[in-house]
Amino acid sequence: MIPQGRPAVNETEIAQLAGVSLTTWRRQHAPAFRERVPTLLPDSRNRLYDLAQVEAYLAGEPIPALPAGEHPDDLLTARDVAAVLGINTGTVRAYATDGYLSPGVTVHGSRLWSRREVLERRDNAPGRGKGGGRRAGEPQGPRKQHAYEGDPRLDTARQALTAAGGAPRGRIAAALAEQHGGTPRTWERLLTTAATHPNT
Repeated sequence: MIPQGRPAVNETEIAQLAGVSLTTWRRQHAPAFRERVPTLLPDSRNRLYDLAQVEAYLAGEPIPALPAGEHPDDLLTARDVAAVLGINTGTVRAYATDGYLSPGVTVHGSRLWSRREVLERRDNAPGRGKGGGRRAGEPQGPRKQHAYEGDPRLDTARQALTAAGGAPRGRIAAALAEQHGGTPRTWERLLTTAATHPNT
């Protein structure tokens, strides 16, 4: 979870703040840093950290605590969402694909949803309460053209394809994963989608 109003940074940005290369950061500084500063998304491959905590660490100051309690604008991971809705993480992603949840927002390659949206979905699920759900015979809403429709990473993938010319997609995907987080395989799927659906 990323607490409301707290900027998150990845290790590329932390290395820049520390004035060293990412390779030097990971080899010489990251192990000690990770012992003292907790990642915001422990269930994600992407290591994201609270900027205020990072700055305190780099300044040699005590690490400030994250805000206590819950806020409607906290950003939740798929695992957080699954816990609130009582489903598994695969179902969370299916909900986002099918429009039952929004696509969420992407922060350094991690897809997140606001607590407000998730609680609204939990408390007002289609089919529950007054006027919930689709009436018999009522047509379904518009379906997405592809799984990544509306995903902001598609724009990044399109720009990378244009800039890379004829470079192999595997190499482009690996570079995007390094820069923005996520896995090369996910970025390969995004690149393929961007190439086959240039306008969505």
